[in-house]
Amino acid sequence: MATICQITGVGVTRGHHIHRSGKAKKEGGIGRHITKRVKRVILPNLRKKRIFIPELNKFVEVKLTARALKTLDKNGAYATLKKAGLI
Repeated sequence: MATICQITGVGVTRGHHIHRSGKAKKEGGIGRHITKRVKRVILPNLRKKRIFIPELNKFVEVKLTARALKTLDKNGAYATLKKAGLI
């Protein structure tokens, strides 16, 4: 199963992290220097939830981010899942 939110469509983000070496000037060193850029993967904050929809009187299992869970609480389960095309 993919690591993608079913409501917002947020997935894996690729980026880089900068490695630095040396001691900062304010700490008595000669300054920090960039030695290399390292590739990294930033994963979304996914949760697998079983949500009850009173309008349909049934449970739906969805994979969503913590942000989408807040949206679900704000706008209601039925409206949000219908807009996303899950029901």
